[in-house]
Amino acid sequence: MDILQAIELRHSVRAYTGQDIEKAVADELKALVEECNMESGLHIQLVLNEPKAYDCFLAHYGKFSGITSYLAMVGPKLDERLSEKVGYYGEKIALRAQQLGLSSCWTGASYSKTPGAFEIAKGEKLVLTIALGYGKETGRPHKSKSPEEVMKVYGSAPEWFMRGIKYALLAPTSINQQKFTITLHEGDKVSYKAGFGPYSKVDIGIVKYHFEVAAGLENFSWV
Repeated sequence: MDILQAIELRHSVRAYTGQDIEKAVADELKALVEECNMESGLHIQLVLNEPKAYDCFLAHYGKFSGITSYLAMVGPKLDERLSEKVGYYGEKIALRAQQLGLSSCWTGASYSKTPGAFEIAKGEKLVLTIALGYGKETGRPHKSKSPEEVMKVYGSAPEWFMRGIKYALLAPTSINQQKFTITLHEGDKVSYKAGFGPYSKVDIGIVKYHFEVAAGLENFSWV
């Protein structure tokens, strides 16, 4: 599947088979994690065969099960764009996982830190985790706002912009709040703004990645 098909098919999945991620798939994800870390300055880590993180009250309450692998989204505390980067690069990896036959779920609080499972260096913090694995189901599409509720346009909107908005609305957001605005300025200049709410800055990073891959960076520039 291509990246747009991956966006369309990726939904949050909470129940997994518990099967280990195949080595070839894990190796490809590790390579992408390394690439994302080099580009972003984050310290993302792929944790494999570790079932304890989701064996806690909040995870059971949220009906999470069978999760043995996840992404630990770690980065520098002093990076003002830390949350946005976590959203952007986390979704990039989650969508690649989707293309490789895995399911995923962004988890802001439904996990517990397992000592020694991953590293948080001095000056870093764990923002959240992303569950990965072979889902027992494919998940369901979330309810969505209309394009007009999340966009502003000065003039007429070209096809590439509307395509970007369409796929931005398919981005997973905390409690499905979709609190963001994408604005098309004169010419091909585009800006984005996060609203207020839990994990809204992570959400805008996910939204930004969706918009970029759907609209095409060759068609516009961020301002």
